[in-house]
Formats: sequence, structure tokens, C-alpha cells
Amino acid sequence: MDILSMVGILLGLVAILGGAVAKGSSLGALWNLAAFLIVVIGTLGATLIQARVPVFIHALRIFPWVFVPPNLDAKDMIDKIVGWSALSRKEGLLGLENASEVEPDPFLRKGLQLLVDGVEPQALRQILESDLDNRESFDLQGAKVYESMGIYSPTLGIIGAVMGLMAVMQNLADPSKLGHGIAAAFVATIYGVGMANLFFLPVSNKLKGIVQARVNYQVMLLEGLISIAEGENPRNIENKLSGFIQG
Repeated sequence: MDILSMVGILLGLVAILGGAVAKGSSLGALWNLAAFLIVVIGTLGATLIQARVPVFIHALRIFPWVFVPPNLDAKDMIDKIVGWSALSRKEGLLGLENASEVEPDPFLRKGLQLLVDGVEPQALRQILESDLDNRESFDLQGAKVYESMGIYSPTLGIIGAVMGLMAVMQNLADPSKLGHGIAAAFVATIYGVGMANLFFLPVSNKLKGIVQARVNYQVMLLEGLISIAEGENPRNIENKLSGFIQG
């Protein structure tokens, strides 16, 4: 569980709600159904126009990474790769067949299967790098869906505010309605700017960071598999891969 994400969201809510109360407003003043529909539904509509269906679905699938990132235990994986290296030097690459059948990571499983099939190191690198690049590109497209929402929502907030002010202008003859109407108009701006800067953009940046960490992790796996294919000494492989450990 990523505690920082949870704390960040809570602090954002406290900042908005607590700030409203501290300024003398009521929490009820922050709710406006029309503003909500304009900003939230409008932002979703603009995003759906931009995104392809597979990308939008993938964006929903990777959203939980914000709170529960993928398990990237580099130290444990290095130990596993070193063990595979020792096994392959003892029994040959065919000795890795059982490991390839039970490995849960699709990227690693494919690499092990290619090793067992006797694919040359250079061809192995090309195949796995192609898979890695395609996965990185697709994951980043998913993260950018939230970035797009962060771009669209402030603009929809301004549109909502303008529409609210237009409604106020129709009631100029009744001064008692002006204050409430103007306040309601600017709620849309709060929704748009608040959601962009306290949710959509931070979520996008968090996902991009996780994608980059995942890529670095898979590059480590790739280098480990290539080293096994080239028959390197297990100790040399361990020293090489240790450089990928961060933090």
C-alpha cells in the first residue's frame, strides 16, 4: 500500500474543505449539481473522444497502482536470476524448462522459454526489447489519460462558471439572488481546478513514475537473461544487476 497517495488525497480534501470553512463558507456551498455535471461529465466526454477504447480500459486497470504499486523486488529477483544462471551452467539451458513453466511474470516466462529454445543472445535482446518498448508505450498512454483529464477539467470549470454567471445575469432584477448565484457559478471553477491539481495530474505523474520504475526493473531482467544466454559467471551477473537496485 502506498501510504503517500492516501495521505496526499486526504490532505487535499482537508485543504479544500478546511479552507472553505476557515474562509467563513459552509461545506454545503461547495456542492452544486449543475457544476458537477458540467465539469465531471464534460471532462469524461472530452477524454473519451481523445482516447482509444483499449487505452481507456487500460487506464482504469492501472489506476490501482496509485495505491498498490506492482511488486518490484529487485533483490529477490537478482537472487532468482543468479540461481537460474548456476542451474544453466550445471545442466545447460534446457535445465530452465521447469522454471519457465512455473514463472508467473509473463515477461520473464517468455524470456526463459526463448532461452530454453536456444535463441541467440542478440535475437533474444531484440525480441524482449520490442516487448518492453510496446508495454512501456501502452502503459504511458494509460497514464496520459489522467493527464488529459487534468488538462480538460479546468477549462470545463471555466465554462461552468461562465454558464452560471449567464444565469445570474438573467436575475439582475432580484438582488437577493445575485450573491448565491455568483457563488454557485464559481463552484464549477473549484471543481475543475481542484480535481486537476489535486487528483488527475498527480495520479498521472504517479503512474508515469511507476511505469518508469517497472521499465527499469524489466531492463534488469532482460540483462540478466542475456547474461545467462551468454554463459556469464553467476557472481558477475549478480554484480552487474546490483547496479539496478534503487533506494
